[in-house]
Amino acid sequence: MAGSMEKRASWSGKWAFILAAAASAVGLGNMWRFPYLAAKYGGGTFLITYLVLVFTFGVSLLLLETALGRKTGQSAIGAFSSFGKKYTFIGVLASAVPFIITPYYCIIGGWVTKYAASYLGVGADALADGGGFFTSFITSNVESYVWMLVFMILVFVVVGLGVKGGIEKANLFMMPALIIMAIAIAIYTLTMPGAVDGALYYLTPDFSKFSPELVISALGQMFYSLSLAMGIMITYGSYMRKQDSLTSSVVRIGGFDLGVSFLAGLMIVPAAFVAMGSGDAVASAAGPSLMFITLPGVFADMQGMAAVIGFVFFLLVLFAALTSAISLTETLVSIVQDGVKCSRGKALGIIIAFVVIAGSIINAGYNGLAFIEPLGEGSSMLDFADFISNSVLMPIVALLTCIFVGWIIKPKAIIDEVRISAPFKAAGAWTIMIKYIAPILVIIILVAYVAAQFGFFSM
Repeated sequence: MAGSMEKRASWSGKWAFILAAAASAVGLGNMWRFPYLAAKYGGGTFLITYLVLVFTFGVSLLLLETALGRKTGQSAIGAFSSFGKKYTFIGVLASAVPFIITPYYCIIGGWVTKYAASYLGVGADALADGGGFFTSFITSNVESYVWMLVFMILVFVVVGLGVKGGIEKANLFMMPALIIMAIAIAIYTLTMPGAVDGALYYLTPDFSKFSPELVISALGQMFYSLSLAMGIMITYGSYMRKQDSLTSSVVRIGGFDLGVSFLAGLMIVPAAFVAMGSGDAVASAAGPSLMFITLPGVFADMQGMAAVIGFVFFLLVLFAALTSAISLTETLVSIVQDGVKCSRGKALGIIIAFVVIAGSIINAGYNGLAFIEPLGEGSSMLDFADFISNSVLMPIVALLTCIFVGWIIKPKAIIDEVRISAPFKAAGAWTIMIKYIAPILVIIILVAYVAAQFGFFSM
């Protein structure tokens, strides 16, 4: 059946949803940002802060979004407008986030794919040249587009196979594989001379590093890592069965995300510590430079195992990138399908065209359109898209969502939905979080990250 009569997709069960939502949450941020932040902010001190935030603020917002999706059976725009046309704009803003993120996420996914393949091809030493390999690749006029398209094709094939036939099956394979590979690399890393000191640096709390900046960094990391405020959890919640417990599901999603972040730190911090000689040196490398410049240098020092460890590591990161890109793309398909009232296949076709064109334009910011520097000297269009989606739109969407549920439709609407499938003993605490605490925390994220971008505050 085509058109608006097409039956809405659904998960085959609770664990399919948990795995999909956890797979969405586990992405590049876990791999390249979490280890750096932990190294920068006193190891265990950061881990403890992050843990507390995930199981208070994080799961509260996860619960809100998945319950909203399940209650309405709609993706973001439909979910908000079902309470009145005047609230549609919140759904539109939430939907704008994955439309901005997906194209540039696929570009970075292409970088990861290229590196995984290169460890099998040119070998570990060629990649460990202090950044020359990376720079020449991302600025290339052909190769960078080819690998972006390779990554996109992998994503589109999985989404094209549907919720049960594609996304569930892919997650069922990639998530356990990712965790097994992470544990294997972490164990191997810890056998290296000096790695135990690095592990102690990562795990031991240094309370002298505790500061408002640490809390803001942990808050921001958790917020982006859990796929909040981008319509994903509303969409994934809309595929949930009424009998599946929302409360236990969101706690497990938070636990999954925390566990993979922790493992990423255990892989990366001790290895980088050995190569760089101190924790402070590890804390100086963040984001793409950590992953594509620093770590290949670390792997090259492993001599005989360099190519194997490098390949397994980038394969693991590729799986993390794929699972997140799949959830972003599925969210876009759902938004178009619900909005245009067309078949799933047609919606996917529209999204493929959009993501390929937008991705190509943003990627040109490293080559043909490199003269465009939207955030000042040295910035790219990818940096700009990242800033607008992550630092501006997502906190605004989260703030509007909290106000919408906390003060307009009232928390009871969500609490009743949660109680269909599980007793919700923490309803009182959750209400206080959504009405009062979460809005304040989100405003702090918004102000801090925008201020940091324009140099008023260092993150």
